[in-house]
Parts: sequence; structure tokens; C-alpha cells
Amino acid sequence: MDRLTAVERALRRSAPHALIEAVRDALAVHYAADSVELLMADYAMTILQPVNALPETATPVPVHTGALGRAFGSQEPRVETEDHGGLCTAHFPVSVRGDRIGVLTVRLPAPCDPATVRELAEVAEVLGHEIVVAERDTDLYLQARRADRLTLAAEMQWQLLPGRSCSRPEYDIGAQLEPAYAIHGDNFDWSASADQFTLTVTNGMGEGIQAALLTNLAVNALRNARRAGLSLADQACLADQAVYGHFQGAVHLSVLLLRFDLTTGDVEIIDAGSPKMWRMRDGRPEPVELDAQLPLGMSEDTPYTTEHFRVRPGDRLLFVSDGVYNTASPTGERYSERSLTRAMTNTRLLPPSQVPRAVLEELSGYRGPIDADDDAMIVCLDWRGRD
Repeated sequence: MDRLTAVERALRRSAPHALIEAVRDALAVHYAADSVELLMADYAMTILQPVNALPETATPVPVHTGALGRAFGSQEPRVETEDHGGLCTAHFPVSVRGDRIGVLTVRLPAPCDPATVRELAEVAEVLGHEIVVAERDTDLYLQARRADRLTLAAEMQWQLLPGRSCSRPEYDIGAQLEPAYAIHGDNFDWSASADQFTLTVTNGMGEGIQAALLTNLAVNALRNARRAGLSLADQACLADQAVYGHFQGAVHLSVLLLRFDLTTGDVEIIDAGSPKMWRMRDGRPEPVELDAQLPLGMSEDTPYTTEHFRVRPGDRLLFVSDGVYNTASPTGERYSERSLTRAMTNTRLLPPSQVPRAVLEELSGYRGPIDADDDAMIVCLDWRGRD
């Protein structure tokens, strides 16, 4: 058995809460590692926090600085120079199919040869998959993602999400909610099959538990209809009936439903109220005008119809909630389309996984010291398509 296989086997045999101990022991035996540390990105994607320490006792590392931050941002291993003890420190991104989880830091005897770096990069990838599976049975890794306590509504919303980024040969997608620890009703969901990719972006009414309950009902109704193989229009109708049947029109939920054909780039769309969609093509950002239909749950038995759109390789789509447009500066001036256009242009070279955080940081600077009074959600999709 080679050493890489031995480490992978040790991780798969580990108890869910003991993954870091398992990888630490295995790397010490098979790679002579002096120390091993796992740091995970928090919900706001601003810091990396060590696992096995509660948030109030952990020493966080800024996500955009130093070798750790460069490994996380570039999703490439970073090796630091040899220290006085004859050791080198290497940082490896921990991610699952493009969803960035954290960084694995390993101190090794110098020099760190390329073969060892490649093997440890694979170990970090295996560790990421094991963490995703382990989160069904332990809270350890979810606790490590928290720089602060989540509100109950935010807890409910985060549990709905499929992830914060995903990468496939046909597309890359990244998304973020803000404020991360007290979100209200905004949400996103996606699912891919061999030939289709479905994206749902929602913006619910209200705040707190009421908004979380509304969003949970709508998202699960949409998932139920999608998994039953219904058309996009029927998915919207079923979710509309579920929301109206429970709330009787007292509240509603705006949603943008999209289904991409991975082979052709054809897209079916239903715009049930909000959010807004922008496209950047050939370096030029522009809003995509759609036929607005009634939000889900506003009236009984609302009919929904799809319209069609086509994406080309190289297109970037950006989806923003009304919490972005309604953000006001300290002087009361609203965040305009001009500001969003500038933000899209400024972030055009960033991968989709980093775009939402960059736009939200600009939005925070625009807002100044004033606390946000609504959710802000950004979803970014880069389309490559198939040959």
C-alpha cells in the first residue's frame, strides 16, 4: 500500500468528529509531518478559523492575507520557505467540487518536493469530501465556520443552501448572503444532472422566523416538484400553491427560476417578481429584462409561463436581490445600477467563487457605518458550455 492510499484509508475509517486527528496521525507516520492544522472559512467568508477550537477561543486568520489566504483564494497549494528548524510549511486548499471549505496547513521536513506537494493536495481534497459526509453526524465542522452566533432564522436558512460555490466543466457558480449571521428571507438553490442545471434565487418577505419558515416551505416545494421531474412552469405552480395554501396570501416570495441545457446553452426562465439578472458579455455588463409574473403565494392557482434565453461561452450572469438595490449611503442615496455596473466591471477577472464577497464588501463600504436593514444576496455564474 502506498502512503497516499494509507492516508485516504485512515480518513475513511475515522470517526466523523476525529478527522483532523486521523489526518494528523497519518501524515506524521507517512510524511513525517511535524504539525497539521485544519482551518475553515466562516459563513461570511472573511476569516479562517482552526478546527477543534470554539469560535470564542479560536485565533482567526484573515481570509485574504498571507500564504493561507493565497492558498484559499487561488485554490492552489502554497509552500513557504524553510524555517530555522529545517521545516517548510505548506498550505493546501480544502474544497469539494469547487465549494471552498478551508485550508490544510502541514509542516514538513525541508525541502517540500513537488511529488509530496501533489500527494498532499490530494489528501486535502479527500479530507474535504470526508468533512461534507461527517457533517451529517457531528457539529464540529459547522461550529468551526462560525465567527459569531447565528440567529435561529439564519440557522434555518444556511441549512437550506447547497453550498457557496460549485465547479463543473460547463460552468462555475458562486454565491453569498449578507449579513451572514442574521439573514432574513433570501436564499439560493441549485441542482445539476447529466444534461441540465437548475438554479433558483429567492427573496422572501418579512424577517426572522416568519421569513425563514416561508423560504423553507417554498424551497422545499420547488425541490419536491423538481425531483418529481415536473416542468419549470409546474415547479413554480406547485410551490405557489404550497405557499398560498399555508399563508392564504398574507405573505409571498419572489423567485427567479432558471433551467440551463448544458449542451446547447438554452435557458428556460420564470421571473416571479425578483431578483434581478445581469449579463456580462464581451466585457460589457447589462441588465436582462424579463417578463415579470406574480410572486409565489400571492394569489390562488397562479399560472406561470416560461420564456427563453441563451447563454454563450464566456458569458457571466449576476443575480442580485433587492437588498443590494435598496442599500443606501449615509447621505440616503440608493445603490444604483451604475454602481452595480462598476462593481461587475471591477470584478470581471475574479472567479465566480470570489465575486459575491467582493461585491458585498463594496456594498458595505457604500453603506458606511449604517447597519443593513435587509438581506443582500449575490449569485455569480460563468458559462463555458460544452464543445
